[in-house]
Amino acid sequence: MLNHPTIDKLEQMKLFGMATGLTEQMADTTYTAMSFEERLGLLVDRESQARENRRLTTLLKQARLRQEACLEDIDHRAGRRIDKALLQALGTGQWLRERLNVLITGATGVGKSYLACALGQRACQQGFVVRYFRASRLFQELAIARSDGRYSNVLARLRRAELLIIDDWGLAALTEPEQRDLLEVLDDRHDLRSTLISAQLPEEHWHQVFSNRTIADAVLDRLVHSAYRFKLEGNSMRKIKSRLTGKG
Repeated sequence: MLNHPTIDKLEQMKLFGMATGLTEQMADTTYTAMSFEERLGLLVDRESQARENRRLTTLLKQARLRQEACLEDIDHRAGRRIDKALLQALGTGQWLRERLNVLITGATGVGKSYLACALGQRACQQGFVVRYFRASRLFQELAIARSDGRYSNVLARLRRAELLIIDDWGLAALTEPEQRDLLEVLDDRHDLRSTLISAQLPEEHWHQVFSNRTIADAVLDRLVHSAYRFKLEGNSMRKIKSRLTGKG
């Protein structure tokens, strides 16, 4: 008779995992053969797992990744030049603990965004705070923030992200304010946080998107000297999937 008030108290204390676990134990007679310590241990495990799930849900929601992706589903077909050993090493999250960067380049459709989002999702699963932006949206948000007085707050939020993903980098030349904004963002993160850049433009041509060579040198210095690289090749994955499904 005391179980229902106990469940209510667990929920009031926000121990929802334990409350669910206790409800299950009450409904399943197989638990009666277990000792008190065993049943308590199961409840604690249930609460721990529930908290991990809630945290992951929150981290993924905050990250706003462009697509659902996971490292296990990466297509390693010949010609794409995805280094399996490097991908496995990055999957451990050690690069994030060491505050290193990742640069992904390749033609349109070869899977740059998917790879970036897969690394972002793995980072969330490991408890890291992630933020994803398409480059154009990032600069738009910073411009709006500057005009309405939130610029410092937005920079601070970006600085707190343990992994910042900037996708579709280098599609167009940067304006002078965009160049300064990028330098502000990366200067805040240099040697303190990890940044992932995805770009169609080959790395050796990144200077071309800057009109200010001094800023270009400063930005690239903060990115390229402590970065792992993927240079993807091959046919568009969108076209391949389209042929496989018979669409298009």
